[in-house]
Amino acid sequence: MNLDFDKSQGLIPAIVQDAHSHKVLMLGYMNEAALEQSRQSGKVTFYSRSKQRLWTKGETSGNFLEVVEIKADCDRDTLLVRAVPAGPVCHTGADTCFGEENDAGVGFLTQLAAVIRSRKSAPPGSSYTASLFERGINKIAQKVGEEAVELIIEAKDDNKELFENECADLLYHLLVLLEAKGSSLEAVAAVLQGRHKG
Repeated sequence: MNLDFDKSQGLIPAIVQDAHSHKVLMLGYMNEAALEQSRQSGKVTFYSRSKQRLWTKGETSGNFLEVVEIKADCDRDTLLVRAVPAGPVCHTGADTCFGEENDAGVGFLTQLAAVIRSRKSAPPGSSYTASLFERGINKIAQKVGEEAVELIIEAKDDNKELFENECADLLYHLLVLLEAKGSSLEAVAAVLQGRHKG
């Protein structure tokens, strides 16, 4: 990345963002050794200014930050680290060091899509999702159709809980179908963005 460590006496800020929810989790500092260890170990490692040593986030609590991606900013003097937290990030027990809840909201759908993708190559009997993939595209498409009909029926009634459950079933099976077809939620979102006239 050809980073400019000299600008700040060998340390550069590293903003850690949840790879799924996109919430900013914390800010730490990295020197070249911390960056290299983060890349090699797959766990976010900082240079602790108070301890004067490398410090892997979670080394005491077990709440590691698994590295997904590390990017430099345009000036090459700040890092954006996308990571998956194993638990609360702040030493106070809070989800983030800024006192925010790290709730993925609709971003959870991308997490679910990743789980579905991992089940595609799993043994057929290991999960319902794996068994769907084993049964093939026709069965997956059929399930999407069945869930859509069930949702339509439930939409005519006044039971919000049942309606939302049918919505969830349809979304889940649609994600399985997207994966089976080699597509993604992001691809569909791009189509919708392209249609949006603003």
